[in-house]
Amino acid sequence: MDPNTNRGPEEYGEQDAPAATPTPAAGGSAAAPGGPARTVQLVSGPYLLTVNPVDGSEIEPCPPGEQPAVPGKHGPEERAELARAAAPPALPVSAGRQGALLERAEETDRLVRLLSRGRSVRVTGPSGSGRTRLLDAVATACEGLAPDGVVRLSGYRRTPTDVMYELFAAVHRAPLHRPDRGELLRLLGEIGAIVVLDDLEFGGAALDELLGATPECAFLFAATPDVAAPSPGSHLEEVPLGGIGRDACRELLAGVVGRPLTDDEAAWAADLWFESEGLPLRFVQAGALLRQRTRTGQDTFDAYAEHSDDDAAAGDGQGGTAGPLPTVAEAASPAPLIAAGLSEAARETLRFAVALGGELPHQAHLPALAQDTHADAALGALLDCGLITPAGGHYRLAATVEGQLTAAGYDDGAGERALTAAQHYAWWAGHPSVTPERAAAEADAILAAMNVLTGSRESGHPSAAVLLARTAAPAFAAALHWNAWERSLRHGAEAARIAGEVAEEAYFHHELGVLALCTGNLDRARAELEASIGLRGVLSDRRGAVAGRRALALVADRSGTFTPPAGTATPAGEEVPDARTEESASPPGGVPAALASAPAVDATAPTVVTHAVTGGGKNAGRGGTRTGGRKAVVLGARRNLVAAAAGALLVAVLGTVVTLGAVSGNDNGTGGKVKTEQSAEPGKDGDGLPADQPGTDSTRTGQGSRPGTGGPGSATPGTGGQPTGTPAPSTGATDPTTGRPTDGSTDPTDPTTRPTDPTTRPTGTGTGTGRPTDKPTDKPTDKPTDKPTDKPTDKPTDKPTDKPTSQEPTGTTGNPAPSSANGSSSAATTTSGGTGGGTDV
Repeated sequence: MDPNTNRGPEEYGEQDAPAATPTPAAGGSAAAPGGPARTVQLVSGPYLLTVNPVDGSEIEPCPPGEQPAVPGKHGPEERAELARAAAPPALPVSAGRQGALLERAEETDRLVRLLSRGRSVRVTGPSGSGRTRLLDAVATACEGLAPDGVVRLSGYRRTPTDVMYELFAAVHRAPLHRPDRGELLRLLGEIGAIVVLDDLEFGGAALDELLGATPECAFLFAATPDVAAPSPGSHLEEVPLGGIGRDACRELLAGVVGRPLTDDEAAWAADLWFESEGLPLRFVQAGALLRQRTRTGQDTFDAYAEHSDDDAAAGDGQGGTAGPLPTVAEAASPAPLIAAGLSEAARETLRFAVALGGELPHQAHLPALAQDTHADAALGALLDCGLITPAGGHYRLAATVEGQLTAAGYDDGAGERALTAAQHYAWWAGHPSVTPERAAAEADAILAAMNVLTGSRESGHPSAAVLLARTAAPAFAAALHWNAWERSLRHGAEAARIAGEVAEEAYFHHELGVLALCTGNLDRARAELEASIGLRGVLSDRRGAVAGRRALALVADRSGTFTPPAGTATPAGEEVPDARTEESASPPGGVPAALASAPAVDATAPTVVTHAVTGGGKNAGRGGTRTGGRKAVVLGARRNLVAAAAGALLVAVLGTVVTLGAVSGNDNGTGGKVKTEQSAEPGKDGDGLPADQPGTDSTRTGQGSRPGTGGPGSATPGTGGQPTGTPAPSTGATDPTTGRPTDGSTDPTDPTTRPTDPTTRPTGTGTGTGRPTDKPTDKPTDKPTDKPTDKPTDKPTDKPTDKPTSQEPTGTTGNPAPSSANGSSSAATTTSGGTGGGTDV
């Protein structure tokens, strides 16, 4: 069904509503169909929430000028108007249904006395025992007993938090304002009212939470026996409610039929009373069966002509029937028999109710759904027959009726009817003439349609659920019906996942994150927003991702920590907290080893500078992302350029130091030997000691480097711990003048490569590849010295030696080097020992 082919939107709201477009909600704009989407601004605790149906709701700290004033309380006239608006629509019923309660006077007086003393009471009775009628009578009798009057609420599918916010809205005048938890409890503590709550669905600690938040209120609860009992410390009075007596049942049946009962009908009523345990609803349904039996006439029952004139006259006074009465089994499951005697529009309404899980749409929607212009009168007939019952502001199928109709085949085509209802509600809820409050009044039927379509795997059903949730969720949020808002978002996210609509799934996750932030659940808000940002990043949805990052930043602000979303990078120009502190801090160990072993960076590529801070430093306790005890900080573009220049200067300084040492020569000693306290590098065998092994350095022996000898120009290891043919790892450092790598990882055919890489340890492993050590070298001096230092440090890894030693087997005695021209000793004197001999200063 295409809802656009039906009548105007005024047909689907209140029947007495004007046909003109109503004034939009505050902050919104009533747009024509296809025009700009309406947005609504409301205050939720410390936040200003802008409900945006397009890109997702935006949330920010509420500016001082936007904070609402202290809400005032409604007057008696306003409370009465709100009570009429929250009640289910009035429907015509028979005179017998409108009569006084039977055998409930004692319970009514007792409840009024307890409530007038400020005591809270829970009435417990099975479905069909007349709990709602009893609560109506008590509420009428208690008018004027409390300062804030009598407040009627529904517990149908409500949590304690939902009940508290609905009580706040029923007493206080606070449009588009939802206070936070602390403010809510303060305002509830000032309410003094008699609260009548039907269809209670929670007990125990949840009920204690509600009672503790409203110390000045007296509650009258109504619940079924399967609801959890109150805790022993709640001090609730328990009033059980059972069936009524045999005579009262017979009187009720006669009132529903509208005539005195015959002897056979009285006997049948006695059997029904025994079987039903005196539940009033069963006798309302039995009266509907008797009325249909009277109307059937000769097609079903014996004709009156078979009787004498006197008997016929007597029969006319008693209903004019003499046929068989329904059996007790038929009276125990009367819904199919009653439905068979109703109009086709009423039966179609029952089929829609079965398809929606027992929920009935408002009577103004029935003509469009049932395709019958007179279908709006069906609800009155169903209520008169006892097939439906009030539930909050709408109607639903009475107890056991849904199961009876399902067994009779009323669920055939349920999926298609749910699809029809979803398409209709999606059009209706998105029309600019429908206010959020009117959409929220249909929340149960809308959510039921979503639930059915989300669980269906038929083609098009999940997509219809996505469309309905996308349209109705913003209306529920603007109406402050946040239980329905959350349920619709979860249905929409699941349906979008099934339908493969990634953009819609991202929207629902964003809204769930905003809702969790409003309710104070920061962990859930972070998870939902990160999921939304990830999905929108895949779709390249920049506007949506920006809205998600803003909300995520607010989550980080409220939680006191800042953690970039997993899998995302901070955009250039944006700073991570403590970035300036980390930038100004010098590395405690000089140049990090990770910087020396990094691959070569293209000069044309964007530069990302990372400061590695060890875990034991002064910044170890700060928040941020750490790997191996280090904290990576991504800097802005401008600081990247400064850091890159500083790195180039550092390379030049180290290169100058090593070059001067190489030119000065080694006059009085041989190449450095391995000290006895040094050990092999992690992951290497015994041959991989971190010291230069004597080899075939062409600067010492006059031999050129050949592949396989382990010389500086060799691309293949010599006698080191790596297999032959494995290329030497590159440190990523480049010569600032030539741009060539200077770490010994050059092409094997290049004989001009000089082993002057400032970031490699000249006393590397016996491979001659200049592999860096695991530890970073010491911080270089500010200025290069004119000549090498007189004495090397104790460890050969602190500073590079003057020149790479020639490659010799580990442990052999080194030959003394020729003296310098001036005869001075400008290098360390090396005393050779046996295998593993060290360098003595």
